[in-house]
Order: sequence, then C-alpha cells, then structure tokens
Amino acid sequence: MAIRLKERFEKKFDEEIRFFKGMMQGPKTVGAIVPTSSVTARRMASVIEPKSGLPVLELGPGTGVITKQILARGVPAEKIVSVEYSEDFYRRLVEDYAGVNFIHGDAFDLKTSLGAFADQTFDCVISAVPMLSFPMEARIQLLEDLLSRIPEGRPVVQITYGPVSPIIAKPDRYHIQHFDFVVRNIPPAQLWIYRRA
Repeated sequence: MAIRLKERFEKKFDEEIRFFKGMMQGPKTVGAIVPTSSVTARRMASVIEPKSGLPVLELGPGTGVITKQILARGVPAEKIVSVEYSEDFYRRLVEDYAGVNFIHGDAFDLKTSLGAFADQTFDCVISAVPMLSFPMEARIQLLEDLLSRIPEGRPVVQITYGPVSPIIAKPDRYHIQHFDFVVRNIPPAQLWIYRRA
C-alpha cells in the first residue's frame, strides 16, 4: 500500500514538473497554472459516445490527464487522435500512452497537422487549447473547422478559465451551451459545448 502511494505521488509530482516546465517555455501554449484535474477531465470525456465507432479528436493533451479519461471512457487507444503543440509534452505522451495517435502539431492548422487523419470524421472533440491566448477570429475559425469534422449534433467540448464562453456567439453558425463549472480544479474550470446550428 505504502509503495503504491509513493509511486502515485511520484507520478503526480512528475506530471506537475513537466507541466510547469512547459508553461515556462511557452506560456501562450499552456492555458492554466496547474494540470487539469481528473474530475474535470472525466467530465469532459463524459460526452464521448464510445459505441459510435468513430475516433475521438483531442486537442492540447498536455500531460495526458484528459487522454487517460478518454481511455477510461472505453475508447481504444488507436481510436484517439491527439494533437499537442509542445514538443516536450508530445514526447512524454508517446512514452506514457502507447497506441494513441499523438501528433506534434498546431490545432489552428489541422489540415496540415492531422496528416492521414485530415479527412476523418470524429465522434466529438475534446479541447484544452488555451483559447484566450488567441485572437477571436482564430478561435471562431478553429471551432468551425472542428464542427465540420464531427457529425451534426455531436459536441466540441472546450475548457476555459474565464467566466464566459471563450468563443463569441454566432447563433446562425453554431450553438453554445454552458456544460459545467468545476470547482475541484485549480483554477476552477468552465466547460463549454459547441454544436453546429
């Protein structure tokens, strides 16, 4: 019991060290001050429909906390396509989560980043991209690109730390739904769902 507890503590500590290192190297690419909590990650992954048979697109996996919950939701590793901008995070993710399709690339240029998966239809999108670090027009373009990659009615889930949706309303193009406010996250996290109009 004591050995397992020690191993869990060491793994958690290692995740946070990697996270802070990533934040110091590229503050615009990391949207929080600590990794996403497992409670938040589980809530984000709850929108996945594993029976759809479609892969899941994850953006900004960071230390892999959300990836872990996507796997726990019953999605096979080979059915996860995950785009990470930080090279350090990417390398570690490949080591930690065998079989997941990790891509070292830019979420704002998915046509290039997705490569062989560029024409793939996904069940949904789970995004931890730090939207508030980017201009509004780029956020809207990314969202519309993501919505074009999933079936009508399926969600794009986005985490943010601001009080309002990080993407402004365009009711004729997409619908916005406040999904959850997770207090058990540092800082408390807001989750938003976007669907095609």
